[in-house]
Amino acid sequence: MAIGAGGIRPCNIAFGADQFNTTTKEGRSQLESFFNWWYFSFTFALVIALTAVVYIQTNISWVIGFAIPTSCLFVSIVIFVIGHHAYIIIEPQGSVFVDLVKVITAATRKHSLDCSRCSFYDPDFHPRTKQLRCLEKAAVIANQNELDEDGKPKNGWRLCSIQQVENLKLLLGMMPVCLAGIGCFMTMDQQTTIGILQAIQSNNVLPSGFNIPPGWMGLSPMIALSIWISTYEILWVLQTKRLTGKAKRLTMTQRINIGLISAMACSIVASFIEKKRRTAALKHGSFKSPMSILMLLPQFALSGLVEAFAAVAIMEYLTTQLPESMRTVAGAIFFISLSMASYLNSMLINIVHKTTKKGGKTSWLGGHNLNNGKLENIYYLAASIEALNFLYFNLYARRFIATSCTINKESKEDQHNNEDQI
Repeated sequence: MAIGAGGIRPCNIAFGADQFNTTTKEGRSQLESFFNWWYFSFTFALVIALTAVVYIQTNISWVIGFAIPTSCLFVSIVIFVIGHHAYIIIEPQGSVFVDLVKVITAATRKHSLDCSRCSFYDPDFHPRTKQLRCLEKAAVIANQNELDEDGKPKNGWRLCSIQQVENLKLLLGMMPVCLAGIGCFMTMDQQTTIGILQAIQSNNVLPSGFNIPPGWMGLSPMIALSIWISTYEILWVLQTKRLTGKAKRLTMTQRINIGLISAMACSIVASFIEKKRRTAALKHGSFKSPMSILMLLPQFALSGLVEAFAAVAIMEYLTTQLPESMRTVAGAIFFISLSMASYLNSMLINIVHKTTKKGGKTSWLGGHNLNNGKLENIYYLAASIEALNFLYFNLYARRFIATSCTINKESKEDQHNNEDQI
């Protein structure tokens, strides 16, 4: 299952992005909508899977429950094959990872060279950036023996092109933005872990007598995400285009900042709700608090907005700013960032648990009963981390978005001009 998901998720984002002409303004706008609707459909499918399919599996039949997603995959394959001739399919150009390793190897071998008077191997006349100039030594032509009769490198592990070097620069330049994203995604992971623990120890019985399964609270972020994306695409974008003749969209930086602010707000709201929940439980003298589980909806909804703004924007940033040959890598980096956020959140919880229980004290997690701990302090700590992450992004990481967007725009304009000349 890991191999299957790892093959599909990064690739379908990249393959979908290949279908749009990003050299035109309309194509770029359509691509931005694609990312939103891709995330919408992905989330909508999760909601169906976690409600209808899970209900069938647990209450009717596991065979039928597994047959449903199997049938969906079969239909998906059929649709994909039918539309095969209509797709824009980019020809494979070798392994991107091998090229990146080649650049590092060649630059290491030529680390002692003086590049001030050297010429570079640049057959595509690719624009050079000022960052990480040390990597450009990989493209330095130390002597003419490094080239064959056709002017191409004899050994790709000793001489690389400027384009290969710039691809590695772009990838490394995205790491600061990815780090900000990982810090933001930690808030999302907290709601699916300790947030569910709050739901378990809350009153899940509605006035009508219906029992809300605590696990269903995990659907709240998905529903909030779906509502925002559909509202943004159907109402905001279409209405602004109808009124002004031009669709007004939020920039990547604006959306990431809104996501970061939502992450802080999520932790702060969760801390206040948890304090109220635990106080009511202690006063009532019960494991479950008399506070309604619906009181947890604001924090789960804010978690969904974090994903709707920051996650979609970062996925779009990674996919659109890397060259077409590296789009699959961009999708992989995005899902790796989500995984890293989960690991770091687990690490943070373990550190807090071990630190706060020293000296015979009760951990902030409260052991097997949240009422014995101080879970709100963990949320305060998370809010502080998100505040630092917000400062880090705006004081440092956001400049890499502006830089990469400028480079990408210039590169596409050069490509468009070359196509016009041909």
